[in-house]
Amino acid sequence: MGHNLATWKTLEDIMIELKRKGITIPENIMEDLRSAKSMIKLACTKGSHGDAVMKTEEYMANVEAYLVNEGQKAFGSEHVNDWLRRLEEAGACGEVCEDPAEGEAQFVTGVPRDQKWVRVEPTEKLPSERIQQLAKDQSLQFNLQKDGRLLVYGKPESLKAFVKQMIAEQTVN
Repeated sequence: MGHNLATWKTLEDIMIELKRKGITIPENIMEDLRSAKSMIKLACTKGSHGDAVMKTEEYMANVEAYLVNEGQKAFGSEHVNDWLRRLEEAGACGEVCEDPAEGEAQFVTGVPRDQKWVRVEPTEKLPSERIQQLAKDQSLQFNLQKDGRLLVYGKPESLKAFVKQMIAEQTVN
């Protein structure tokens, strides 16, 4: 498997598909996926070492193994074979690093270390103004980013309540 961002995004999509099926993803697998993305971005910086590439492969192999195993149980072999084809295609694209103009900022600045954050893309059902109000209701801070998304951050408990409220509003509307 290649250690490119396309492969990472494919793993993320597969994970989302499993979550929609009602499968709970263990925290260590979620953390491995986050760590893999960080390592990919680190590998894309000047002067990075081969260690970042090796660590990325390790994290992504762990995530892939878990997802394939759970996918076999939930969807069967044919569906999982489709996933494996998608992963192979993503790994073959050869593009290790994304164009910084296309993606999100490499690092989030201005968020204190003890706080968690989430990026939220406004939708028709949940416009920017409503997202800002929900953030204020939970005593969270937010910044409007260049791409139109909102960076919402604050205490972990408040952020969880904020996300739950957003989900509730999207399902009700």
